[in-house]
Formats: sequence, C-alpha cells, structure tokens
Amino acid sequence: MENKKTNYIWGLLRIVMGWIFLWAFIDKMFGLGFTTVPDKAWLVGGSPTFGFLHFAAYGPFESLFNSMAGSVIVDWLFMLGLLLVGLALALGILTKLATFFGSVMLLLMWSACLPPEHNPLIDEHIIYIIILIGVVMSRAGQYIGLGNRWSNTKLVKKFTIFE
Repeated sequence: MENKKTNYIWGLLRIVMGWIFLWAFIDKMFGLGFTTVPDKAWLVGGSPTFGFLHFAAYGPFESLFNSMAGSVIVDWLFMLGLLLVGLALALGILTKLATFFGSVMLLLMWSACLPPEHNPLIDEHIIYIIILIGVVMSRAGQYIGLGNRWSNTKLVKKFTIFE
C-alpha cells in the first residue's frame, strides 16, 4: 500500500512540474501580468527571452546570455520547450525526453544567474532538476495520466526513449 501512495505522489509531482512549464508558456504567450505584462506578450510581438537574458542574467556567463537576448531562434526554442515539456509531463507521456530537455532548460536558467541570489549553489532550478530525475526513476508517467497506455504502444515498446 505504501508503494502505491508513493507512486501517486511522484505522479502528482510530475503533473505539478508540467504545470510549472505550461504556466510559464501561457504567461509569456498571452502576457497575463504575472511575470509578463500584456504589452510584452509573445502574441503581440514581445520577446519571451529578452527581459531575463538582457537584464536579469549575471555572473560568469552574463555576456553569453546577453548575446542571446531577443533572438528569434532562442525565443522559439524556449517557448516550444516550455510547451512541449509541460504537456509531456502533465500528460505522463514522453517523460524521459521531457525530463532530459526540461533539465537542460532548467540548468541553462540556473547558469544565467550565478551564484544564485539566496544560496551559493542551490536554487529552485536545481531542486526541479532533482524532482525531474525522480520522475523518470520512479516511472511517474505511469500514474495519474496517460503514461500507462502510452508505454504499451508498439512505438514505445520498440523505442523505450519515448516512454
């Protein structure tokens, strides 16, 4: 019984992590006023990466991140990453790929602001990466979502990376 409860907690953590990515996508797309004001929304021509990469980045990689600020390619990769990682995690499908690409995105966000503001090494990005690793290790896509059905498809049985 205890293992079943743990599985559902991991499934819930997977969904919550998916929502974190999806919410960032929605707010940046529509400018709902949380971190993106309406006149800076991607839908009206704003850049979802410019403000953070140009004004918030600091530390040893500041000039690298500043140089990417507002790039159309970076904007598209960022927004597609947020959307696809968020959907995959929320639905419980493609969790291995979503975890890998989500972790890469989080590691890049962490490295844009070094050292972190409130701790010399760890911030929420690192905690989220650890949660994502736990999502894969616990096979959390199998619980509270479509992952169980998805993992039984011929495609996933042949190519387990799609689990």
